[in-house]
Order: sequence, then C-alpha cells, then structure tokens
Amino acid sequence: MTTRLARTAGTVAGCAAVILAGMMISSPGVDGQNRANDEGEKGKIHRGFEIAPVKLNLVDKDLKLVGLGSYIVNAQAGCDGCHSAGPPTQYLPGGNPYFGQPEAINPDTYLGGGRNFGPFVPGSAEIVSRNLTPDNTGRPAGGLEFADFLKIIRTGADLDQLHPNCPPGTINTGCIPRPFDGSLLQIMPWTEYRYMTDRDLRAVYEYLSAVPCIEGPPAPSPLHNDCN
Repeated sequence: MTTRLARTAGTVAGCAAVILAGMMISSPGVDGQNRANDEGEKGKIHRGFEIAPVKLNLVDKDLKLVGLGSYIVNAQAGCDGCHSAGPPTQYLPGGNPYFGQPEAINPDTYLGGGRNFGPFVPGSAEIVSRNLTPDNTGRPAGGLEFADFLKIIRTGADLDQLHPNCPPGTINTGCIPRPFDGSLLQIMPWTEYRYMTDRDLRAVYEYLSAVPCIEGPPAPSPLHNDCN
C-alpha cells in the first residue's frame, strides 16, 4: 500500500511538473520574451542587409545568417577597420565619416586585408591583417573551412604560422620575439570574439562567404586570393 501511494504521488508530481513547465513555456511572459528575441534578430538581419557596403553573392546562402553576419561584421565588430588596407583607402574619396563626410566604404579594399600594424620591436616581423574575402572555393579568408574558422576565433591559433617566434637572442623580419607567442594571432581581438555564440560565428562565416573576392597582391603573398 505504501509503495502504491508513493508511486501515485510520484506520478502526480511528475504530471504537475509537466503541466507547470507547459504553463511557463506558454505563459505570456515567456512567449513575449521569445517573440522579443525573434524580433530582435529579425531586426538585426534586416539592418545587416541595409548596411552591407558591397554587393553580396546570395546563391545557396542562408539569408538569415548572411544578414545577421553583416550586422555583426559591420555594426558591431568593425572588421573592415583592420581588414582593409588602412585609413587612406578604406573609404572612397569624399566618403570618410571621420572628416564629416557621408560614409562610403571602398569596395576595392573591403575586408581585403593589408593593413600594416608594424613590428612589435624594431627589426621584427611586421603584422599585416589578412584577406577575409572568399577565393574561388566560395569560402572566406582564402578558402577557410568553418571548423578552422571556429578554431581561429575560439583559440586565436594562427594557422598560417606567418610570424613564428624568433630563436633566443635573434630578431629578424621573419619572426616575433618572446614573450609574444608566434603561434597565436597578436592583433586580432579573438580574446573577445571567442565568447560569441556558435550561431553568431556561423553568421559571420556565412556573410564573409557572400562578399566579393578581392584578389590582393600576386602570389605568393598571403593576401593573394584566386578569384577565378
């Protein structure tokens, strides 16, 4: 009898929990929050398409992710500020907002990399931003797979190994000295971007896949893309 009562009580408690969860999920407060979240993302997607400064290739793309990615890249992360050739060519003539002019991004340098941040110490390697535009594979950053893109953002790993650490007591233009870690990206703020959600990072990747390819300087420059 005691066991039967215990089972009955457990069943009632379980049913009550299910009913309570259903009430919470369907309650106006939760529904309202879900709608707010959905409408918030819709707004970002819409705004992302409004502010994209270049013509996008939307063939076989997830439009929601592209729009969201544009919002993150152009309205939040400011990627073109570093991943263009630098202030002198980032904007078209007469389109520099820092001069009080209506903003006009230069499509010929947009996310094409090439901004030189100089050496960490005199005589060491100069740090130059990478070309983020897609190559002829349609993948961003010169054909980067999403798994590698995620690894770079989450860990800061420099998969190109362009700036290895200098041997002890040696400094040259092909390396960077300790305590800087040559296996990690030293300028890009991956230490902040790594906390973004997987969906947001997928959106950034999808957007970067949709921007026009910038060929950059000839091979073997790391900024070169095969656009054909």
